[in-house]
Amino acid sequence: MERGWAVPPPWRGPWILCLLPALAGGQPLVAGEAAYEEWQVTGVRGRAVQLSCGLVAAAPPAVVFWSFTPRGEGPPRAVAVGSGRDVVVAPGTGILGRVTLHNGTLELRELRVAAQGRFLCQGLFPERGRLRVGYAAVLLRVLVSPAGLGGSGAELRLTPANRSHTGWYLCTVSNEVNSHTSEPVYLDIVYGPDEPAISVEPFSPEQGGFSAGEREDVVLSCLAPSNPPSRYVWLHNGTQVHVGQTYIIAAIARAQAGTYTCLAENTHLQTRTQATIVLTVYYPPAGSPRCSAVATSDLQDVALRCRWLGGFPLAQLRWVGSLEEEKEEEEEGVMGTSFSMATRIQPGAATRNSSSFSCLASHPALPQGAACGTTLWVPSGSPTCAAAATKGDEYVMLQCRWEGGTPPVTLHWRDGGGRALGDPTPSTAVLVLSTEGSLGGQEFVCAAAHPLRGPAECRLRLEVPDLEAASEVAVLEGGEALLTCRQRGTSARLSATVAWYDPKEREVTPGLAKYRLEQGEAWLNLTVLDAEWPGDGGIYRCAATNAVGTASLPVRLRVDRYPAPPNVTISKLRYTRARTEVQLEWRTQGTGNLTGFVVQRRQTKKPLREAPSPWETAAGNIEPHSRDRRLGGLDPAVLYAFRVLAVNHRTAGHPSEVQTPAEPPFEAYPAVTGAAVAGMLVATAASLLAVRCIARHRETLPRLHDLLFRT
Repeated sequence: MERGWAVPPPWRGPWILCLLPALAGGQPLVAGEAAYEEWQVTGVRGRAVQLSCGLVAAAPPAVVFWSFTPRGEGPPRAVAVGSGRDVVVAPGTGILGRVTLHNGTLELRELRVAAQGRFLCQGLFPERGRLRVGYAAVLLRVLVSPAGLGGSGAELRLTPANRSHTGWYLCTVSNEVNSHTSEPVYLDIVYGPDEPAISVEPFSPEQGGFSAGEREDVVLSCLAPSNPPSRYVWLHNGTQVHVGQTYIIAAIARAQAGTYTCLAENTHLQTRTQATIVLTVYYPPAGSPRCSAVATSDLQDVALRCRWLGGFPLAQLRWVGSLEEEKEEEEEGVMGTSFSMATRIQPGAATRNSSSFSCLASHPALPQGAACGTTLWVPSGSPTCAAAATKGDEYVMLQCRWEGGTPPVTLHWRDGGGRALGDPTPSTAVLVLSTEGSLGGQEFVCAAAHPLRGPAECRLRLEVPDLEAASEVAVLEGGEALLTCRQRGTSARLSATVAWYDPKEREVTPGLAKYRLEQGEAWLNLTVLDAEWPGDGGIYRCAATNAVGTASLPVRLRVDRYPAPPNVTISKLRYTRARTEVQLEWRTQGTGNLTGFVVQRRQTKKPLREAPSPWETAAGNIEPHSRDRRLGGLDPAVLYAFRVLAVNHRTAGHPSEVQTPAEPPFEAYPAVTGAAVAGMLVATAASLLAVRCIARHRETLPRLHDLLFRT
């Protein structure tokens, strides 16, 4: 008996083998086709291992029998046998571990070292309606895991150590069964700092440093590898301005240009390194470029000028014209660039009207650049001349104007003989002359010149005012007379003072009730209001005075009267009964125009020594078709006389004969009739009252009652 394997009790397991023919169900066994397989399995003590009956089995065996031979020596010993769910484990197998059998697979849990040996599986496998016999030999090897790390040990040497060796280190011990790893150990390599590397955003490198535009946000970053990490300090022109790896300059100003030094320090090693850059701040000139054009070369060419002063660096300026001109200039190689100021001479004869030119400006601080432009053109029309006298007419100012154009038109004055007077000026030329000399009749010429066109001029002649007025004006009495006076010819170019004088040589001034003045640029009208005959008639004079001389014209005003109206006679004049009113009727005799009638009155009885009272108007503005009038407001104690006049506008006709009102006729019938009617009304009222009294007092007056109301 082998050591470790106890004598098992009687086992009834092999009887199952007697059932193999019955399990075959009369099916033949194919012994010649039996499969023989053998392989090796490794297990670990204390763990589980599975031993299959065959490497590849299409289906679990119908009957399986497992046996074990320790270390491959001695007779085999039964371990387990099974058929389907019926499983029997041989006693004494606990030395191998905890044995279970499922679907032909033998599982050994809590494996023991005694299980090392040869396991043999014999089984019947169903296959295409028949049973096939299979044998499988499994050599089980049992390993024992180590208890822990130990032994001779190992060490790692890093010679020389560098920054790449920094990190975590692990020591691992392993064999076929198991492995163990130590706790991690961190190796920290102290080094640095290296030389700093400075980066600038936005990235604008240039020779000797970096550049940035004014008002840009600039980010300076410094990197110096070090362990522990470096401490960074930024210096601007030797003065500390920031502590930290990144220095942000918001809206950088031109005063912040200069050298920037990054100082990196390893506080553990007390070592330092540094790096320096030069930062240039670009700023453009103030405002924008200005373009101008002036005539040059005796007014034959145009000088195109472009200016944009200031900035750092100076702005680059370049004149460009049309596409065709640019191509010609590129071929001839005449295009150039200037700093701050650029001038281009453009021949006038070779330049078309309305040609445009641009000055292109470039600057590092302006990504889009800048530009200004000008268009060469000639104003339409021609120069205009005018003359004006100063206050007091001591001087005469000649003015010549022709505005517009690029460059402006150049103007200068000459006298009639071609002698230049004054200096040439653009757009407007003014010449002041003294009136002490004789200027009347002299001619002056304003000459205009422009590089893009031929010469032009305007002429001016200084003359005494030339007046125009009607010699005679007629008006009917009461009307308005219009006297006109106008300057004509070239004298209107030199302003003059115009005035009217009445027949008594008195100047007519504004505000007089008799006259109305209306004045224009070259005329003065006088209106005589409500013309009277003969007082407003006579010779009026229009006089005009300028710095050169004086002129006047007489105008005769004739005031005519209207024709006399027809004569009037009174046909009826009678008092009313109250003698406070009169009824007047009249009629006309003869022919003639009339516009109305006037009735006059006055008292007739006056003391002998008193003069007759004047006639007063009792009714005026009577319509021309009226022939009667009722006049009131009379004093019954006064005797009045009346007369009637016909009127044609302001011309009154001969008055009618003078009459006094007649007494009203006597009329008695109306008085008698009135008295009778009144008596009848009184009698009727008395009768009615008596009848009423008798009716109420029947007992007192029975006879009268019976007489009146008898039935």
